[in-house]
Amino acid sequence: MARADPGDDPDGREIRLLENPDGQWTARDVQVGISAQGTTRAEALDALDDVVAAIRGDGGHEPTDEEIRDLGVDPEDARSQGDELPDVLK
Repeated sequence: MARADPGDDPDGREIRLLENPDGQWTARDVQVGISAQGTTRAEALDALDDVVAAIRGDGGHEPTDEEIRDLGVDPEDARSQGDELPDVLK
């Protein structure tokens, strides 16, 4: 369920919802200037909250070994790469 709540921010949050022609929903946080989509209004709001939390440094977590394996990567190989970016990301 969406966590967007004016109480989350002392200045309140202005969020706009738009139903797209393809039936998807777009939620936009006006102050932050970020949008997210979902198949329902609630999904769009949840996705928006996750993006805003990540931008503010409040979201995300270190991936677990299982999550890394689900991506087809050996966790030990992933950890042995160090902090250097792959060439494709430089």
